[in-house]
Amino acid sequence: MNLSNAEKIALLTDSTADLSPALVGDKPIYVIPLKIVCADGEYSDGVDIFAPDVYDRLHRGELPRTSLPDGGSISDALDRIKADGYEKVLAVMLSSGLSGTYNVVRLQAETRRDLEIAVFDSKSGSLGMGIMVLQLWEDIQAGASWDWLVEKRLPSLIANTFPFFSVDTLEYLSKGGRIGKVAAFAGTLLSIKPIISFAEDGQLQSVAKVRGRRQVQDKILDLMEQRLRPGVRYNLGVANGGAPEEMKELAQRIRERFPNAEHIWEGAIDATLSVYIGDGVLGGGIQLLDV
Repeated sequence: MNLSNAEKIALLTDSTADLSPALVGDKPIYVIPLKIVCADGEYSDGVDIFAPDVYDRLHRGELPRTSLPDGGSISDALDRIKADGYEKVLAVMLSSGLSGTYNVVRLQAETRRDLEIAVFDSKSGSLGMGIMVLQLWEDIQAGASWDWLVEKRLPSLIANTFPFFSVDTLEYLSKGGRIGKVAAFAGTLLSIKPIISFAEDGQLQSVAKVRGRRQVQDKILDLMEQRLRPGVRYNLGVANGGAPEEMKELAQRIRERFPNAEHIWEGAIDATLSVYIGDGVLGGGIQLLDV
């Protein structure tokens, strides 16, 4: 346990936060896997099924379904946290606009008497959610108090973390019923690519459209820059789903465009979200601090 973590706080999230084992490292970050139901059985995201497996199934014409984490995996994660010596849990879960995960974790947390647990709806997902968790760990290491984290910091991070994604096709969002506020416009034949973010209610919304993949990076960079505020510290995130070379290029451009970032974190899209967005996904995000 980190010596600066005087209040013995652990962080809990789910597999859609896209935190790689390298990013988690030895941090007290515990991950609950969502379930993916395939033609040949049920799998646990990030445990025995990964995004490339989902891409293969989608390309073969199969459309897997996603399912909430079961009660056993939630209680197992909380049991591990307690056994590892932590007393408080800050939980950041996938947007309730996309999933019931936040609600099932919140209900189970209410039954625990051995841990103090605060469960938050991230109103986000993927790198947006992941960089919230990583920043919380930075704050804990810096000696932040539980009350400040719960009452001030995490609500501020939820309100001031802005991820932007380009998807190669709207087909899977439409089939999976998660298209939300994203217009299912008939533009794919013309190479129109939507840039997607999260609305205030946590549903997906289209915030821009560009023609062709080359313009995707330019638009993501512009959208991130629009969120900057003079004198405000910030973190950055970049993610991909089946587009690692493009992500490498975008990450370099982000570093050049935003040289004063406190951190830039990179991730790969999880299996659960891949069911709905397919591959060829590119994302960048900015998180404002101290606002």
